[in-house]
Parts: sequence; C-alpha cells; structure tokens
Amino acid sequence: MQTLRALLKLLHVLKWVWLGYWRVKTRFPKLNDEQRARAVEEWSRHMLHAMGIEVRVKGHPATGPVLMVSNHISWLDILVIHGACHCRFVAKSEIRQWPLLGAMTAGGGSLFIERASNRDALRVVHQMAQALHEGHVLCVFPEGGTGDGKTLLPFHANLLQAAIAAHAPIQPLGLQFYEAASGLPSFAPCYHAHDTLLGSLWRTLCAPPLMAQVRYGELQTAAGKSRRAWAASLQLDVEELLK
Repeated sequence: MQTLRALLKLLHVLKWVWLGYWRVKTRFPKLNDEQRARAVEEWSRHMLHAMGIEVRVKGHPATGPVLMVSNHISWLDILVIHGACHCRFVAKSEIRQWPLLGAMTAGGGSLFIERASNRDALRVVHQMAQALHEGHVLCVFPEGGTGDGKTLLPFHANLLQAAIAAHAPIQPLGLQFYEAASGLPSFAPCYHAHDTLLGSLWRTLCAPPLMAQVRYGELQTAAGKSRRAWAASLQLDVEELLK
C-alpha cells in the first residue's frame, strides 16, 4: 500500500514538473518580475503538496534588499523556501544540468556558482551585490552543502561579502521537516553526499505526510563585523531558530 501511494505521488510530481517546465519556457518570458515570483511560489506549493509536504511559516520574511541565510538539509529546501516566499537563490552549478529542474531553477531567477572556484565566487559576489542594490531578495546556504538535519556545518563567509558591499541587511532563517501527524522531526528529505536525487525523492514519497517549517529571524546588519565574524554570528542565530 505504501508503494502504491508513493507511485501515485510520483505521478502528481511528474505532472507538476512538466507543467512547470512548460510555464518557464512559454509563459515566463511574458511576465514581469513580480508575476514570475508569484508563479514560482504557487508552483512550489503545488509541487510540495504533490509530495505530501505542507509548508508552515513562522516569523516574517523581509522585503528587499536583503540577503537570507539558511541551513541546508535537502534539494527540497529551495522548493520549501520558495513556497514560503519567493527569493533568488545562489545554487551550485550542478543544478543547472539537472533535467527539467535545472531550467526551472534558472527560470526562478537563481544565480549559479562553481563552488570549487575562488574566481567564480568573486563573480557571483559581484552579481549578488548588484542584485541587492536593485532591491532583490537573495538566499544562500552558507554551509556549502547539505547537513544531516541535526547539526549545522560551519558557515562559509565568502558570499556574505555581497551584503557588506551593498550595505544590505541579512535575515537568518531556520528550516526543519516534521511528520505532520506526530510532530516528530523527519529525516526522510535529507540529501546526504551518498544519496542520489531519485533515491532521495523516493524516500520522501514513501514517508508519511510531512510539514516543512520555515522560521524567519530578525534582520541584522554587519555593524562593523568582518564577514567571518558575521558568518559565525549568523550560524548561532540559525541554530537558535532550529530549537
């Protein structure tokens, strides 16, 4: 029975993937930034619902210009945060190559970075600073990879330079997954280094209904801190949001 339910969910997911891809290719060129943002939010919520995941928001997402920093658990994180409030992500370049999802992520306004290249990091920081100057909402995962869902990896500071350069605030946010019925933490959506995208997706589809919680913290400014000191401070803030 569990397998049958998972297969039915998978059919709904595939429907929304193809629908999203078609919208990005045909409708997005005709939409303005605000219309695209609302379309991405709506599509993300439909995708999550197809997988049996509902989104709960605590706190208030800031309006731009702002850089959000979040813990990183799963490939689902982008969908969940989009479902709460649209923003432009800085994502690893590999995602751009994913079938269908890569084009949709790019269509949602994401910036892509070669994480192993310091030169590319400088390029992306420049793009981020420009986007912040233009009033955009950006989001990064400063852990640089997905954790185990229990503890945070050390926050990297490089991309925070964009907020310093643009004199923009940063908003920390905490992301968690729970079983909807019991309220207990769920690690089914976790995406470890040894996981495949399809394996992680199937594990999520086989899980009981889930609740994804996005908790927004208070805005803060650099206030003279170096980017390394700010990264350490933000890590503590995100840890507090996860309690």
